[in-house]
Amino acid sequence: MVSLNKIILIGNVGTDPEMRFTPSGNPVTSFRLATNRVYTTADGERKQETEWFTIVTWRKQAESCNQFLTKGQRVYVEGSLRTRAWEGRDGQRRVTAEVIASRVLFLDRQTVASLPGDELPNDMISEEVEPEDLPF
Repeated sequence: MVSLNKIILIGNVGTDPEMRFTPSGNPVTSFRLATNRVYTTADGERKQETEWFTIVTWRKQAESCNQFLTKGQRVYVEGSLRTRAWEGRDGQRRVTAEVIASRVLFLDRQTVASLPGDELPNDMISEEVEPEDLPF
């Protein structure tokens, strides 16, 4: 039987990324991502719910996320959901769910600072991401 574990998120980075290294030297970066859902209740009241996700990236992608992402930026994340269990310092068993990212796209336009008199080539200026550019 075929199975699928895939999650796609678009949201705002909630914490600055934190990079660490495995004992074998592979970089791992994690950050929190917030997604919002706005809806209207039966009474006509407008409500907003925020869902938080822990995103984990590896290797080159981990280095890029650590270098270029900051709290508040908008990102597209594609990956799979993984749960992990461990025992806390207090002896209690803990469980967490994480998104292991296979793809992270930075959706905010980056500003590039230049020295006075320097001009940026046209191919270095990023374009706005349009909804039709997203892979879904």
